[in-house]
Amino acid sequence: MSVKDLLKLHGKPIREVYFDHENSGWVPPEIVEAMLPYFNIKGYGHPSITHKPGWEAYEVVYETKELVAKTLNAENYEQIVFTHSGTEANNLAILGTVFANKHGKGKIVVSAIEHLSVIFPAEWTRKNLGFKVVRIPVDEEGFVDPDILAAYIDKDTILVSIQMVNHEIGTIQPIKELVKVVKDINPNTIFHTDAADAYGKIPIDVKEINVDLLTISSHKILGPKGVGALYVGPKVKLESIIHGQLSTEKLWPGVENVPAIAGFKKAVELTFTSFEKNISKIRKLRDKLLKGIINNIPDVLVNGPLGDKRSPDNVNTSFLYVEGEAVTVELSLRGMYVSSGSACTSRILEPSHVLLAIGRKHEEAHGSILFKITRYHTDEDIEYALEQLTEAIGRLREISALKPYK
Repeated sequence: MSVKDLLKLHGKPIREVYFDHENSGWVPPEIVEAMLPYFNIKGYGHPSITHKPGWEAYEVVYETKELVAKTLNAENYEQIVFTHSGTEANNLAILGTVFANKHGKGKIVVSAIEHLSVIFPAEWTRKNLGFKVVRIPVDEEGFVDPDILAAYIDKDTILVSIQMVNHEIGTIQPIKELVKVVKDINPNTIFHTDAADAYGKIPIDVKEINVDLLTISSHKILGPKGVGALYVGPKVKLESIIHGQLSTEKLWPGVENVPAIAGFKKAVELTFTSFEKNISKIRKLRDKLLKGIINNIPDVLVNGPLGDKRSPDNVNTSFLYVEGEAVTVELSLRGMYVSSGSACTSRILEPSHVLLAIGRKHEEAHGSILFKITRYHTDEDIEYALEQLTEAIGRLREISALKPYK
């Protein structure tokens, strides 16, 4: 049977529904339109060069920083540092803090479910610089226990990095409380939070939660890939971790991705216009999908918390007795696009470190599917997804070697 034949189910054209916005995704046309002039009409110059195309480029960089700073309630645009991804911003936060530490060795504390762009640079400091790195455990819903965190903070702790919202299971950490725990024990400890999956999903006020460093990413709010940002608090000292000709970014030298920054600006505008209304819609669709999965499909585990403790766009479930990769292929043939685990691990036959950290067995983690819902999804999308998902899981279980469903 050809791919074309497979892409027609029951003799009718399929609907296409994209749920893999955690890893990457399509960019709305109004955002693409905002980017296009900066390729060859205006702002195509280097933003640090003093001619008209350079001034136009700098203007969009400046305006985007101003807008992002406003959405975070930061003091000013200078506290926003553009990188080319959230991964780069996390690396700058971790390694930039370490390189600025004039006392040599120290301790870094991260949670067991951090994004690998936090865990890997932290581990790099252990292997190459002799830093002590502690990965603190989480409970079965992915939450950090403040008392356990407190037990690992001491005079040698230079940095703590805990996600605001987990990228796989949607756990919303009580960051304000965790910052207070750390600062009460060691006020000099820098607190970083990876907020890439929180930005645009929950309100963020950097002054209220008192974080020192905070990461966001354009593509997580339907903007283009190629732009990340790091909020740097007023008392934080960072050193650049890459070196080259200085541009408008002293901490991240190189030519800014101006078209992508213009697209990021538009994505921010769209995300924060009617913010509460959009989030309310997304949350209702999330609950409809999650409830439908639980009611329609047996032997399902929900990964992460329920209700308001979960990011409004996140659904992560493990379907027992099937492999997640088989589910993604089956659903793709039905016009439904999801991921099994995160993009960082999906092409490696290893279970998600996040799911293992919350106590899932290997076979349970391997059967996990992640859905991310946006303001562009509809009730019809959810209904189609439930119909196709129910059929797909049923078919795969019939042929599964893990447990017969006959």
